[in-house]
Order: sequence, then C-alpha cells, then structure tokens
Amino acid sequence: MRVLIMGCGRVGSRLAVQMDAEGHDVTVVDIDPKAFGRLPPSYKGFTVTGDATDAAVLTSAGIESANVFVAVTQGDNRNIMAAQVAKRIYSVPKVVCRIYDPLRQEIFKELGLQTFSPTTVLTSMIHDVIEQ
Repeated sequence: MRVLIMGCGRVGSRLAVQMDAEGHDVTVVDIDPKAFGRLPPSYKGFTVTGDATDAAVLTSAGIESANVFVAVTQGDNRNIMAAQVAKRIYSVPKVVCRIYDPLRQEIFKELGLQTFSPTTVLTSMIHDVIEQ
C-alpha cells in the first residue's frame, strides 16, 4: 500500500514508522525539514520538504499513486484543505484527516471526509474511565 502522510510531528512520525515497519511504501511531507529528525534510522520510507497543500509538492510526493492520504499537521485548516484536495482532485481511495475542533470535525465528516478529533476521542475515553 502506498501511504502519504502530511505532517511529521508525534502522530505523523509514529504512523510513518509503523506503516513502514509493516512493509508499506510510505512518504512523509512536512514544511520543516527538522521534523524528519523524529524518524529513526530504521525508517526506509521517503521524506519531502514542502507544503502538502501545494499541488507541486503533492505530485513530487507521489499523490497520483497513493492509496492512502493522512493529514495530521497541527492546523485544522491545512489538514481539511489537503484532505479535500487528495480526495476530490487526486481521487485517493482512503483519506484520513485530523481536526481538533469537534464541531468542524462533524461538518467535514458529513461532507464525506474520514475525520477524527482527538478532543472528542479523549473526552470519550476520560468519560468511560469516570463511569467505570
């Protein structure tokens, strides 16, 4: 499977390492080249420095052949924009988008994006612990 990850922060780098270890073809895109320092020497995938909301950067990262696109930067707007481009323009079969704001997450989920909100997930987990 060809996986393209936008954002090499804690989540993006961990996901990249996990998918790479499972034998997938992984490319990580980040604006900051220092972010790739989170990837261990064992990482065999690719890295692309640039803004993944830019078509030229997406093309150089191989979006045309991607099976999966994951947007996990710190910015909801960038994640939403890049996810929509991946889904609607490049027809990537599976697009996953992190959106911190639960209200926006619901709106874009209803518009067809596969979204998750860490805020909602964590709230549910804490609630479950309290109710045990």
